[in-house]
Amino acid sequence: MKIRKFFCLFVLAAGIGFGAAAQPYQKAFGLRVAPNSYYDLATASYKFFITEPGALELNAGFGTKSYSYGSPTTLSISASYQHHFEIPVRGGGLYWFIGGGLTGYRSFSNARDASGRRVYDGFGFGLFPTGGVDFKIPRIPLAVSVDYRPTFFVTSPENFDEFFGTNFGLSARYTFGN
Repeated sequence: MKIRKFFCLFVLAAGIGFGAAAQPYQKAFGLRVAPNSYYDLATASYKFFITEPGALELNAGFGTKSYSYGSPTTLSISASYQHHFEIPVRGGGLYWFIGGGLTGYRSFSNARDASGRRVYDGFGFGLFPTGGVDFKIPRIPLAVSVDYRPTFFVTSPENFDEFFGTNFGLSARYTFGN
């Protein structure tokens, strides 16, 4: 409960401290890489603004991880809303954002545990808050961002985590519009 109150106060203070601003691009397509993630290691990323400060980011990709009984492969999709706030710097283009989203994945594995039960195979669905920094590089159509998505899974395959707290990502996207 204390964490929830702290998060709400942080969001309120941040909103008062920084004004929402328009992003210097309208759409962007590229790649998001999350080296510690087993379900979205590498994803195609499409980001587009629906309001001046508000954007949707859609991801589709894959992941894999080695476990004691095998190395399942996963296919994933996710969608998040991000509300952007300008960080005033010379030349512009630097923003921080907060938001949240949903993710779903399908893990494929033929691995079996010692009792012969199939493990690491099935569906996962989760919710995540997100936050990060987005920078549109001046004079070239490229935006880079760093984000954090701690994910709470509502359902997941047997032996997968219910909470995944190390999902940090790095994105590079070609921008168009504006």
